[in-house]
This record gives sequence, C-alpha cells and structure tokens, in this order.
Amino acid sequence: MIAVVVHFARWLARLVPGSRAVPALKEIERRDEIAPLPWITVGLGLTCLLFAGCQSVPEAQVQRFEFERPEMGLPFRIVLYATNHASAHQVSEAAFGRIAELNAIMSDYEENSELSRLSRTSGTGQAIPVSPDLWRVLERGQKISSESDGAFDVTVGPLVQVWKRARRQRELPEPARLQAALEASGWKKLELDSQRRTARLLVSQMKLDLGGIAKGYALDEAASVIKRSGISRYLVSGGGDMAVGDAPPGAKGWKVEIGLIDATNAPAACFVWLHNAALATSGDTFQRAEINGVRYSHIVNPHTGYGLTNHSVVTVIGPNVFIADPLTKAMSILDPVEGIALARKYRCDVSQLRLPADKVEVFRSPGMEKWCGQVGAPN
Repeated sequence: MIAVVVHFARWLARLVPGSRAVPALKEIERRDEIAPLPWITVGLGLTCLLFAGCQSVPEAQVQRFEFERPEMGLPFRIVLYATNHASAHQVSEAAFGRIAELNAIMSDYEENSELSRLSRTSGTGQAIPVSPDLWRVLERGQKISSESDGAFDVTVGPLVQVWKRARRQRELPEPARLQAALEASGWKKLELDSQRRTARLLVSQMKLDLGGIAKGYALDEAASVIKRSGISRYLVSGGGDMAVGDAPPGAKGWKVEIGLIDATNAPAACFVWLHNAALATSGDTFQRAEINGVRYSHIVNPHTGYGLTNHSVVTVIGPNVFIADPLTKAMSILDPVEGIALARKYRCDVSQLRLPADKVEVFRSPGMEKWCGQVGAPN
C-alpha cells in the first residue's frame, strides 16, 4: 500500500509545477539557503527538519505540499499538509495573497504604498489616518521603541539609506550626510493618536522603515489564513523567520538548529523543537560590509547612526513572529542582560551569540535552555 501511495504522490508532483506532494514518510532531499525539504535552512544558521501530517487524516493519506513566492523582496515559503492539491493550493494562494496585500501597505520601496505616502507627509504637520494593519504595526513598533529606549526604531529609514549607499561604495558615510539622517530619525518624532488612529511625522525628510517588524506581522497573518482553513500542520517562513503549527505526527515538534555563528571558535549549536510557536533571527552573517578593515552590519544603531560592529546572531522564540521579529533587532543593540529582560516581558526566550573581539560570547535566557531538546511553548 505504501509503495502505491509513494508512486502516486511522485506522479502527482510531476503534474503540478510549483508544488511537491509526498507521503508523510521520512526522506532526504536537497538543501538550500531559505527552506529546503526535509531540511529547511532559514538564513543565519537555522535548519528545520520537516516531517508533518494532518491530525484528522491517516498518515498514508496525507501529502505534503510546498509553495514559494517572492514577496517583500525575499522568498516566502509555505509548507502544509493536506489530502489533495486543490485544497492545498487554494489555501496557499490565500496566504500569499494576504502577504501581498500587506506589502502593498507597508513597503518602503513602492512609491504608492500607504507607508511611502505617509512618509512623504513628514514635516507638514498633518495627522494622517492610517489603515488598521498599518496602525497595528506602528503601534507595536512604538511600544517596543519605548521599552527598548529606542534600540528598535521604525523611523530609522534615513540611516538605513545612508548605510545602503556606504555598503555599495565600501566607504564610510560622509559626516554631514550621517548627521542629516540622524536629525531626520528618532522614534519620538513619530506621533500616534490612538483615539483618531492617526500618525504625524514631526520633522521633514523622515522615512519610515518597517523592515524589522512588517515581515513578522505578515508571517503571522499568513499563518492565520492557513489555520482558518482547518489545516493545523504547517510552516510559513521568510527571510530567517517562521511561524509553525502543530507538531508533525510521531515527532516532538519541528526540529530547528540555532546558535550558529561564522566564527572558528563558535560553540556547538543546539536544537529546539517547535510547535504552535514562532521563531525570528537577526544578524550580520549575510548582510554586512567591511570598510577600512572593520565589519559593519546592515543593522544600524539608531542612537549612533552607525552599523553594528559587534558581530552577533540573535534568535528569539515566542508566541508569534510579530513580537519575535522586532525583539531580535532591539536585542542586537541592547546590552544582552537588558535584552533578555525585555524578551521575557513578552513570554519570549532568547539566544544571542556575539563576537566583539576574538572570543564568542553566549547569552541565553533560562527558558531557551528548556527549549533545547524539549517540547512546548514559552512559559
């Protein structure tokens, strides 16, 4: 019987471009940077072992379907388990559609996005009504900014632009250009009115950048679409972050390797088992530039205006990506002890590896130690 199911699944996969259908059996397949199967590498050293199925259907009848689409400037991948391609495709299309809808609102690249239009009102004194989705993201961003003393900042757009240019040209920003960007940034220069749901950008030349939080919100929204369809075993990933549903049948959870940093003396990685949880990671493993012998991260310190130089990788596990995503950015800048305390306020656990000099420093919340090799959600 199993041989018949395997043969049929492989035949169906050949008929349907862009999807893969296999029975819920252990297998070894290709690896790539974003999310291969059965091992998914999700940037910055995250490797996910995927063996999933549906609770309500016998394993022999369950097929795995995988869909990928570029959104928000990076590949998003959806892996889910269903009994047929038609239902799986319909659900994935709805989830991708939700991500595309949010990108049209929150992109800082698209000139006609709601975010870009809002940025163009900076310095005019106008209080602009914003959509429910954008409001939720701006409100959460400002809350994290307040609690992290500005380590996380959605107004950092001018500084990000300066450093993108610096990385391309491999030269430090001109002091005058950097100072102008600092003056056009600062989370306290974004004023939100919770009664009217309006946003006011208080100084000119401001540019909002939701790169540290919008992706997390989009992943959670895509996961919600899948859950509402009745599918409980799924993984949605994008750019190093992920939301996962129920544990695969017969497994403790989704197996994820964390704690990898590109240093010769790095400690061994640990494995965590995720179900009904979220994971986000940030670091400069792939996005950085070396200028005058110094390694600068793409993550900019809003206080100094400079890219980080304390080579680090931060992983946060929590109840949703909407909180885990911005916490990784704040923790990259905060003192590790302060960052862990902030993460615990949101029922999140943290692993941070830093290489400020020649020795790797490891910081982990007590809860993260419980995650390693264990099952469950944060306490």
